[in-house]
Amino acid sequence: MVLAVALFMENMDSTVIATSLPAIATDIGAEPISLKLALTAYFVALAIFIPLSGWMADRFGAKSIFRVAIVVFVVGSICCAFSDSLLTFVLARFLQGIGGSMMTPVARLVLVRSTPRNELVSAMAWLTIPALIGPITGPPLGGFLTTYLSWHWIFWINVPIGIIGIILVTRFLNEVEVRNERPIDVPGLILSAVTFAGIMFGFSVISLPAIPTVAGYTAIAVGVVTGLLYLRHARRAEYPILDPKMFRLPLFRNAIIGGSLFRIGIGAFPFLMPLMLQLTFGLTPFESGLTTFVAAIGAIISKFGAERLYRRFGFPRTLMMTAVIGCGFLAINGLFTPTVPHWLLMASLLIGGLTRSFFFTGVNALVFSDVDEARTSQATAINAVSQQLSVAGGVAVAGGALELASRTHAGGLILADFHIAWFVVAAVAVSSAIPFLRLPPDAGSDVSGHRAKIAKGMKPAGTPA
Repeated sequence: MVLAVALFMENMDSTVIATSLPAIATDIGAEPISLKLALTAYFVALAIFIPLSGWMADRFGAKSIFRVAIVVFVVGSICCAFSDSLLTFVLARFLQGIGGSMMTPVARLVLVRSTPRNELVSAMAWLTIPALIGPITGPPLGGFLTTYLSWHWIFWINVPIGIIGIILVTRFLNEVEVRNERPIDVPGLILSAVTFAGIMFGFSVISLPAIPTVAGYTAIAVGVVTGLLYLRHARRAEYPILDPKMFRLPLFRNAIIGGSLFRIGIGAFPFLMPLMLQLTFGLTPFESGLTTFVAAIGAIISKFGAERLYRRFGFPRTLMMTAVIGCGFLAINGLFTPTVPHWLLMASLLIGGLTRSFFFTGVNALVFSDVDEARTSQATAINAVSQQLSVAGGVAVAGGALELASRTHAGGLILADFHIAWFVVAAVAVSSAIPFLRLPPDAGSDVSGHRAKIAKGMKPAGTPA
């Protein structure tokens, strides 16, 4: 729970300024569209520094780095509150992103190293909640604070939360021993930073254009080229900053691929739903935020059934089932109109949030099912990078679908454009079920506890040697 509270702060802050951009822009003398660079700066910082998080945790200790991450995040929040120009605000958000880049993967590393394998699903259920409800609560909270106090409180609120977090981490978290003091891979760090920053920046520009979109496509092209150079470097390096050999582990590989495809839908949800409710349903930002928050309730409810679900059916079947159902409820959003009863819309969001939370609880545990203790820092860093890239990709897919749909008619966005975008996003995300078709029913059973079809004395599939 200590880790979950810190991650809620980080996940919420990634979207909290979305509804407050006009007020911030007026106060610091900038155009609202230009302030979207602050959103981009945050995600670019995550992309650059996440690969470094695993090495730092191994060298200096995961608990110490987690505390440092909270401090950096809080300092960045204070700098945001004091910002008086576009440049200072963008730099402050970048500093926040540095803290956030260490917070998420290191928290997961602490959890994995301090939790028995047979309790990992239950632990991941708690850690999944802030990742799902944080982005949903960000916009309505930002709108509320901006409307009734001032936009500065969006960042001031992180200070007491951060202080409490540092105290709780110091008091309750056990010191996780340093596992591997490998030397830092400087060339690999530079190449990976350019790769992920280029792709994240490109996705952000394409989906939320504050500058010409050609810059976004150019950044993605640069990221892809440097990514290929990194793979060539990693094959030769003794201690690569992110080791591609991790993908030789079948459960790790399929969990990363399946989870990334599914997160495209999750990345699109907090982008598409508030826009649709505000632009075509006529709801205010606060009303749309309260409507979408019901999905967070579903995520919380899932905590109480996730462990039993995976113990009963195992990882492959449960992940396939929840992926298909979760994406089905994304597609259902493309059928709603303002005449549909509001309770029906909220019921759909509740069930969709419940199903998606079941999926993420399982896939986040499956990632570590065939990873030994020495490579958990590598696994957490690669997992965190893939999460950020896929979520940004989801926003880009949704934004691209909206743009293409709107070109078929004159004028601004209409409800039909959103319907098309929902169908496109759901069609892409449902392919996440495919990687789990290839796994045996008992895959990762030492973590899920699913033993019904395992012969006595037989080693569960995916168990590390």
